[in-house]
Amino acid sequence: MNTQRNLRRLFALIMTLSLTLTFVARSVTSHKRANYEDNLTLDNTALLVSGPAFEHAMRSTLSGNPPRLRPASTTPLTNDAIVLQWNEIAVATIGAQPPFPPARFMATVQLAVFEAVNSITGKYEPYLGTISAAQGASTEAAAIAAAHGVLKAFFPAQGATLDQQRADSLATIPDGQAKLDGITVGQEAAAAMIANRTNDGSAPPQFHTPLNSDPYEWQTTAGCPPGGGVFKHWPNVKPFGIESSSQFRADPPPKLTSGTYARDYNEVLAVGDINSALRPQDRADVVLLYAAQPVHYGWNSVLRQIASTRQDEITTTARIAAVMNMALNDAFITMFESKYSYRTWRPVTALPRGNEDDNAHTVPSAFTPFILTPCFPGYPSGHGSGTGAVLEVVERAYGRFNSVTMSHPGAPGIVLHYTDLRDIIDDVSDARVFGGIHFRSDQDAGERLGRDVGRYINHNKLRPVEEDD
Repeated sequence: MNTQRNLRRLFALIMTLSLTLTFVARSVTSHKRANYEDNLTLDNTALLVSGPAFEHAMRSTLSGNPPRLRPASTTPLTNDAIVLQWNEIAVATIGAQPPFPPARFMATVQLAVFEAVNSITGKYEPYLGTISAAQGASTEAAAIAAAHGVLKAFFPAQGATLDQQRADSLATIPDGQAKLDGITVGQEAAAAMIANRTNDGSAPPQFHTPLNSDPYEWQTTAGCPPGGGVFKHWPNVKPFGIESSSQFRADPPPKLTSGTYARDYNEVLAVGDINSALRPQDRADVVLLYAAQPVHYGWNSVLRQIASTRQDEITTTARIAAVMNMALNDAFITMFESKYSYRTWRPVTALPRGNEDDNAHTVPSAFTPFILTPCFPGYPSGHGSGTGAVLEVVERAYGRFNSVTMSHPGAPGIVLHYTDLRDIIDDVSDARVFGGIHFRSDQDAGERLGRDVGRYINHNKLRPVEEDD
């Protein structure tokens, strides 16, 4: 009987593979970047034949061991509106601050929401695995209590506002045991995630003093604090999903004597100076928007815009939000490990010293960047790393082509419209070069780093639990 059952499973899987390959052959469209064509196909179709769930099921079936079954749940499947509501509340609660701590806050919030909801539905492997739920507990109440608990712990000064938002959200759920059980689960998930992030290396702050003034060595820039380069300690922050901050360290930067360096040098000299006549208005707009808008702000908005058109099941969206924000946080950790390993100078330092790089194709020039240079080394780009990570997760979840807008109160009057998510990372790359604060190679390396982190976390964390068909 077991042999026959396994053969039936194998036959079903082979049929799925055959039908899906046929569909993919008809559906795959050309991509702007060939290096991702092998990994991504239209509407995520390839995940059916190459994702971890399929691979695990094939191995399990062929070995005679049936896939682990998802526990039965009598909880009704609910849509994701509450998850999206509290995602927006979280972004607003965090407010304006340097972009790297918010990624840690958002990952903690969204993992608490996921852990609470998933402990009820059991659709995915847990993050902590320490939370249990009463059968029939409300997933929506769990999500509310989880997000509220983490945010209030991180931002106690906003406790009264958060308490009112919690009460308003819970008022939409009928009173009863399911609601009470959901609240309990959410509170437990919040407490567990806060405990998980206690003493995680995010404090106290550390600073970097330049080791010397050699060519290519990073030097302090206008706006730096007396201590020197900021976020020197960020590589020490405990990652959410990768193994270590050095796991996906960027490849070494171009040599000063290379043609790549000369190309990058002359590009930023031409378009990145505050008085450049070669920066068109549309590039000035992307510079100003992405100087004002941190990655967590823009891409959590993108997630909400896309998800709000779909009404997916609550655990599905909770998982995507958790993985996306985990990837963002860990890309930033990795990026700072790479930055302080290579310690490369910024254009504002490099261009006036063009006669010191032993490159015949660079000429020293006075240079004032269009926007203020951040106070840490240049390679790889932080915004590029973060955007690469979140793009990888969102594209795998929802596909490449979606209609979204980007805006921020710090860049009034600028609203960017996109139908291709990859155009966003192209604009981010231009924003940092036309802004005069990065070389193009900084951006390219950041995108690759972020993509690698996002792909790893999406493939290895919060994986789906197979169901018996």
